[in-house]
Amino acid sequence: MRFGFASAVAALVVASLPVFALAATVPAAIYTDPPHDAKFPASTAVLHIPTHGVAINGLAYLPAGPGAHPVLVICHGLPGNEKNLDLAQAVRRAGWVAVTFNYRGSWGSPGTFSFPGNLEDAAAVLTYLRDPLNAASLRLDPTRIVIAGHSMGGWVAAKTAARDAGLLGAVLISAWDPSRPITHKNAVAFMASDMESLAGVTAESMAAEREAHIQELSLIDTAKGLQGKRLLVLSADDGLAPGTDALVTAIRAGGGGRDVTSEHVATDHSWSDRRVALASSIIGWLLKLPAATP
Repeated sequence: MRFGFASAVAALVVASLPVFALAATVPAAIYTDPPHDAKFPASTAVLHIPTHGVAINGLAYLPAGPGAHPVLVICHGLPGNEKNLDLAQAVRRAGWVAVTFNYRGSWGSPGTFSFPGNLEDAAAVLTYLRDPLNAASLRLDPTRIVIAGHSMGGWVAAKTAARDAGLLGAVLISAWDPSRPITHKNAVAFMASDMESLAGVTAESMAAEREAHIQELSLIDTAKGLQGKRLLVLSADDGLAPGTDALVTAIRAGGGGRDVTSEHVATDHSWSDRRVALASSIIGWLLKLPAATP
């Protein structure tokens, strides 16, 4: 039997995937570039997104074709060393616009970093994408936006989806719950470990802010708002799974678990050795979402 190049690559990809990802076909976007479109080529667009008096940095990965394309907004973690840009590229190959951005006070975006501010910035990104002029320029469908987030970004995605009825769905990747019990000393040490990319804060101020807003930062409190929302919840062997497990249980206990898919994978917090599986799972889930209304 003869195999073409794409088939051979697909076979290698499948061989590398864990059992959980083998239940569905590996999306072609993982291993195949799309056809070139001379009139509407794949490209990137730098974004300057207004939020509370400043403009934060963003980047849109635009797929080939005239659109209007569905959108995946990707929220990074704390501080966001893993930005999941490989996921953004794969999602673009699957025909989606992928949008990444940096919260105020992070990675060169102006302003001061803060946990409540991160939620405001995510909401500002959605407002920007839903503006008719921006939607037309970026060839996107403002009625078909999914928000995703990794680590702290998973918390941002959950909070945002719980408050925004217009989202098509949400993806949580190893979501962090800022309200999980931790001593002040350990919180300061955690914040201090890797914050060189954050502006206007110290480890002490971040720990104090977390404690001052502990109740409103709770991940489990999003359960009611997420009832009936389409969710993909992915957890890993990083100690955070109990938090997302509790969230899924609370959603299902309220009768809203029909649209919740949850998966646990034996990998680290950044999914370092399961990047192909991560993208396969997310793209497979995205492609099963309802199509655009004619």
